[in-house]
Amino acid sequence: MRAAVFTDYGEPLDVREVEDPEPEPDGAVVAVEACGVCRSDWHAWQGDWEWRGLDPVPGHILGHEPAGHVVAVGSEVDHVREGDHVAIPFSLGDGTCPLCRKGHANICENRQALGLQPSAPGAFAEQVPVPHADHNLVHLPDGVSSVDMAGLGCRFMTAFHGLAHRADAGAGDWLAVHGCGGVGLSAVHIGDALGLNVVGVDLDDEKLALAEDLGADETLNAAGVEDVPGAVQNLIGRGADVSMDALGIAETCQNAVNSLGPMGSHIQIGLTTSEEHGQIPLPTDEMVTSEVDFHGALGMPPADYDEIFRMVATGKLDPASVVSGTIGLEDVSETLDAMTDFETVGIPVVDSF
Repeated sequence: MRAAVFTDYGEPLDVREVEDPEPEPDGAVVAVEACGVCRSDWHAWQGDWEWRGLDPVPGHILGHEPAGHVVAVGSEVDHVREGDHVAIPFSLGDGTCPLCRKGHANICENRQALGLQPSAPGAFAEQVPVPHADHNLVHLPDGVSSVDMAGLGCRFMTAFHGLAHRADAGAGDWLAVHGCGGVGLSAVHIGDALGLNVVGVDLDDEKLALAEDLGADETLNAAGVEDVPGAVQNLIGRGADVSMDALGIAETCQNAVNSLGPMGSHIQIGLTTSEEHGQIPLPTDEMVTSEVDFHGALGMPPADYDEIFRMVATGKLDPASVVSGTIGLEDVSETLDAMTDFETVGIPVVDSF
């Protein structure tokens, strides 16, 4: 099969023929029809996350937002069949650990990060192997396309999980999204669908215009703004009820937390770069005295995908609205390089392998 193979940090991926994967006894192989190119791929490509064990080696295949059809299943698989149309969550659980059994499979004690660590080859390829297929594969509704559902592997469902399950977000609350990349724009759209009032914050007018199209009530171009939290609060008329850092640098995380009002809830989705190395100072005294909550959000348990699908069926959610365009496997390196200077908009999706 053809795959875009990692060679070294920051170097172009090598599109070449590699061996077809074989399913493990409890696994499956999916023919990839679409795979989003995510900033998390960029982080791994840059070598940002070695302290988290997400350190690709030469020969590794990146890509963690796939959708496609099952082409092979292992002998121990019960509920997945060849031909099933599926999405694959990037946080792969085993389905048996205490966290999985309690419904928190996205943070499984034995989780593997699809495409982001050597033990879990990714989906910038014609086929991708999936362990624990009965647990991890998510059957897609009839009539949806793999391209439209590609973001469900990471950005769209992580934003949904953060807003619907992690934060105490209610209809009419004000949500401030800091960083309008793929996950931030997904959060804008989901927040609007959940009845929140949304402020989108970014440095790029094109991304802010798309945020408005996706339901943002207010937008703020933070370029040249000395007090971003104050500017957000001026737009709202008070502190935000919910904030989200959708990027993962110190500035956006701190701005997001500081834009909250008393009793506010912060959602951290963006993971840090080598500069922060996983550590960001926060206004802890203010968080204590204002009783601010801080929540992490990593993916979403596969069992909860039906919540998204029910909202898609009624037209309240449209994951395709965040997809900015399609590219070929040969274009992945150029797309990753463009992410260095935040030049991509929305979710670019590979659909030609």
